[in-house]
Amino acid sequence: MQSAPARLRALLAQPDMVVAPGAYDAITARLIEQAGFPAVYMTGAGTSAARGFPDYGLLSLTEMVENAAMIARSISLPLISDADTGYGNELNVTRTVREFESRGVAAIHIEDQVSPKRCGHLDGKQIVPREEFVSKIRAAIAARRDPDFIIIARTDARAVIGLDEAIDRANAALAVGADMAFVEAVVSLEEMAAVPQRVHGPCLLNIVPGGKTPVAILPGVLLREVIRAVDLGLRRLKDGEEPPLLPPGATVMDIFRRFGADEWDGLRRRYDAGA
Repeated sequence: MQSAPARLRALLAQPDMVVAPGAYDAITARLIEQAGFPAVYMTGAGTSAARGFPDYGLLSLTEMVENAAMIARSISLPLISDADTGYGNELNVTRTVREFESRGVAAIHIEDQVSPKRCGHLDGKQIVPREEFVSKIRAAIAARRDPDFIIIARTDARAVIGLDEAIDRANAALAVGADMAFVEAVVSLEEMAAVPQRVHGPCLLNIVPGGKTPVAILPGVLLREVIRAVDLGLRRLKDGEEPPLLPPGATVMDIFRRFGADEWDGLRRRYDAGA
């Protein structure tokens, strides 16, 4: 069987855009797979929220890597993961790449924000000098052991300096070997359309499917829906309504089957028979 990075590269070689909804745990990742999407994106914002924190760069490399490992082992789809700033200098970036790669992740993106970073759609971001960003991307490329492991260079320069600098940083990162560029927080459809035209390589866009880019991630779509559904269920419970325990027509076993119960039952029957 092909490695996860090789499978993602094969997807990217096809003409259609790869749409990867954002997961923050194994539940959301498996639901994305069952819905028929070709890849999963591990959202840093969702991972932070699932641990009770805002997306302010408060999670460590270890916390992010272990969440990615849990998701990667729970699905058969390739996983693209947020790797924040790489968690330090070039040495830290080297370890970051090796840790994510060893967990079965297919791709990561590393950004040019000052650490601790902030969500790409918040004000008050700061970025490192272009040369420092390019140096970290160069270190990331050198650190991977599997040449198929995908390094995505993310720049947050649009909100800090402007689109021209963001494009220049993306192209500089591609020039030293990044596989894909990610220009974060464009402010209009016109800018979104301009990015793949001005960037000299494949692009990842954070939001909307459509356009001429190979990958579109939707980090917040499931987190928003989960918050909405949980708020509604809790409000009904507090108002004295009896909430439905299961989806209509479903049994407890139907729920467990969505998380691999049939496979584990098969193993139990096999070894019981052997005994």
